[in-house]
Amino acid sequence: MAKIKVTQIKSGIDRPERQKRTLVALGLRKLNKTVEVEATPQILGMVKTVHHLVKVEEVK
Repeated sequence: MAKIKVTQIKSGIDRPERQKRTLVALGLRKLNKTVEVEATPQILGMVKTVHHLVKVEEVK
């Protein structure tokens, strides 16, 4: 499977609880933290939920 890098660029403060939990589930707990994850349909759905808070890059 392909991998993607997900970096949190905006705070989860003052966001709905669902978005906060999605960030934690992705492994993002602080600003500018980056995680590398498999690009499964479940992960891509989570990224879509918080797309306005994160930056996504494809890993080669």
